Amino acid sequence: MDRPQVVSRQDWLAARRALLTKEKELTRALDALNADRRRMPVVRIGKDYRFAGPDGEVGLLDLFDGRRQLVLQHFMFDPSWDEGCRSCTAMADDLSEGARAHLASRDTAFAAVSRAPYPKIAAYKQARGWTFPWYSSHGSDFNYDFHVSLDPEVTTNSYNFRSGDELVAAGQSWLVDHVGEQPGVSAFLRDGDEVFHTYATYGRGVEVMMHAYRLLDITAFGRNEEWEEPKGRVTTPHPADPSFTS
Repeated sequence: MDRPQVVSRQDWLAARRALLTKEKELTRALDALNADRRRMPVVRIGKDYRFAGPDGEVGLLDLFDGRRQLVLQHFMFDPSWDEGCRSCTAMADDLSEGARAHLASRDTAFAAVSRAPYPKIAAYKQARGWTFPWYSSHGSDFNYDFHVSLDPEVTTNSYNFRSGDELVAAGQSWLVDHVGEQPGVSAFLRDGDEVFHTYATYGRGVEVMMHAYRLLDITAFGRNEEWEEPKGRVTTPHPADPSFTS
């Protein structure tokens, strides 16, 4: 990638001030959008979803770990794979214990859920050195109900709140008959023993977990996809994940 234009400090300052105006407009728009998110209605979870974890079978309520809110990563890990999706792995790598402590201080838990059997999840988690809670939804409807496992023989495919002709119109016709996993992030709220689904995001929206990308966005080369991948770190998409779709 070519180096950006070299200018005087005065010209750089003028360009930076012009960009700052746009950044402030975006910040105000984002603040308004976040307020709209908080005003979203919620959906009561009626199914008794069951998950496999290190201590055996648990329910969705258990994933809250006693807290009021839950952020859940729908981690792509097909039962036939031996490793998790590389893009989802990059997201999980960015989730530090410190970040989870900040969530916990605001009465919010974090967990990941995948369709792979728990022994595969446990082995991959150990290999990556992760400590966050990660559960298996293998054998349940959970992934299909939240549209992150797609199989038209199970239920009509829907992704990023589009289905059928809407997917075709969005240039995502391949998803109509697709069988496989897709990324997503969901938020849940607990009121006593009742659980509510408050938010979900798919496609580019899952970048909310990719803090390194946000830092790269302020650099001159941005997310330079041609940059050599650091040894020992998996960041490129899994072959079954045809990149994040809008």
